[in-house]
Amino acid sequence: MSKDKLIPELRFPDFEKDGEWDDKVLGEICDVRDGTHDSPKYVSEGYPLITSKNLLENGEMDFDNVNYLSKDDYDKINERSKVDINDILFGMIGTIGNPVIVKRDGFAIKNVALIKTKGELNQEYLIQLMKSDYIDKQFQKANAGGILKFIALGMIRKLNIPTPQPREQQKIASCLSSLDELLAAHNEKLDALKDHKKGLMQNLFPQEGETLPKVRFPEFEGDGDWKKKELGDLITIKGRIGYRGYTKEDIVAKGEGAISMSPSNISAQGTLSFEKSTYITWDKYYESPEIMLENGFTVLVKTGSTFGKVAFITNLVEKATINPQLVVLKPKDINNFFLYLIVSNNAVQTQITATVVGGAIPTLSQDSISKFEVMIPKEKEQQKIASCLAAVDELINAQADKIEQLQQHKKGLMQGLFPKIES
Repeated sequence: MSKDKLIPELRFPDFEKDGEWDDKVLGEICDVRDGTHDSPKYVSEGYPLITSKNLLENGEMDFDNVNYLSKDDYDKINERSKVDINDILFGMIGTIGNPVIVKRDGFAIKNVALIKTKGELNQEYLIQLMKSDYIDKQFQKANAGGILKFIALGMIRKLNIPTPQPREQQKIASCLSSLDELLAAHNEKLDALKDHKKGLMQNLFPQEGETLPKVRFPEFEGDGDWKKKELGDLITIKGRIGYRGYTKEDIVAKGEGAISMSPSNISAQGTLSFEKSTYITWDKYYESPEIMLENGFTVLVKTGSTFGKVAFITNLVEKATINPQLVVLKPKDINNFFLYLIVSNNAVQTQITATVVGGAIPTLSQDSISKFEVMIPKEKEQQKIASCLAAVDELINAQADKIEQLQQHKKGLMQGLFPKIES
């Protein structure tokens, strides 16, 4: 623990003369306990059992994916760890952290720390502090920098809590909570845009067993049925054939070679992020010209836990290729963005799931991909659908960027509003 004075870098003007914050220990100013360590028998209906996985990053609790307890087990657990409204829960096993303020009761907890404030701490202040680097660095230091999979209750009780006067706690809590509310509103807007795209996809593409979509642009209503094709007739599929990995000599620093794209470069929105990329030598890159990437290509994860994940390439600014976990889909007789749309659509994703070969590492063969059946309209209708959905994707990506900027803004505020801690 740093011995420096507990004074944050960023302070509201009305508290600048209030001096140093107090350094307190969580277990001395709060009642800190945990839920059951047993594995009770679950029932079909009863009282929800909340575990670490049910604590969400947005500060809410997931009651949709829970197991249920009998009244006897519920009462037994709550003899030692009854949860009340306004208590704070903190994940201890598996999902670490994600603190939430309890807004409803009538449930029990397992693998979750229960923090009951006693009046010295504002709940909103404490929950914001529990999300901060100030707390995270204490856990990392106690864990010698390893990957945290479990936090002992004793470690939580020993946490150092920088504590300003109640009015300053409230001011900090209000500032950061208002940002959380703004983030929640922007996330709701993002979810609405994603739902809008999902609805458009369902209406603009034929459903299973049908040859026409529910909704069609007026200028194409007389164009007749869409045609069934095998994907291999419309595209060229290329992968890193017979290649199992890179040697140490193949890996170089950024700027000294080309990017080797992996599944981790593909975002949930189907876009590409190159912040954490592997670079390979130019010799290794030029060794396989058939998998060199270009804007307008689609990449598909063919193996591993994220098989079927797909991205459309639009933002390449460096030379790039793919690693053995991906294949590149090059349009031959199909609109390039329409290709991405049909591969990411339910019809093809269902075929991917049904076709993938199981085992230790699920794998999708290039031959299987080429035989996927798809429905396509004429070229001009492909272009119209692609333009419509590309515009929606632009809105989705812009909204996701806005959320990222707000998250970074909040992170910066938290680093300034709470004192520094020695790494």
